Amino acid sequence: MGPVHHMTIFLSAAMLGVSSGYSNAQQLLKATLLSNAIHLDTSQVKAGTVTFDVHNAAENNLVHELVVLKTPVADDALPVRKGQVPERKFQKMGEVEDVAPGKSRRLTIKLFPGHYVLVCNKPGHYSMGMHTSLTVTP
Repeated sequence: MGPVHHMTIFLSAAMLGVSSGYSNAQQLLKATLLSNAIHLDTSQVKAGTVTFDVHNAAENNLVHELVVLKTPVADDALPVRKGQVPERKFQKMGEVEDVAPGKSRRLTIKLFPGHYVLVCNKPGHYSMGMHTSLTVTP
């Protein structure tokens, strides 16, 4: 094999890496937990490593959490049993538990292209409106 053939193999491997649809750069997504909603600073990110900067800004002094579920179901149409979304019915990607009022926590996970729903799954909180959608693009 000559130098040109090695270069062709290298460029082919580089092209495969670029076309795989995953961003090498880590993305930061701010998620603000309110009393009756979850607010994201963007509703779309690229596939790859995403860090959720989760801040509990709720005015009701309740502890909240952020659960990331991969599902085609709309964020306001998930089933609820005994005040909670049955997480095991969905592909759970990760969660940040027990974010105290005024505090922040981080969650870093790898996300693949698709539709995700983010919920606070403390009893009754989903029904109060604490859910939102996130689209992950290739």
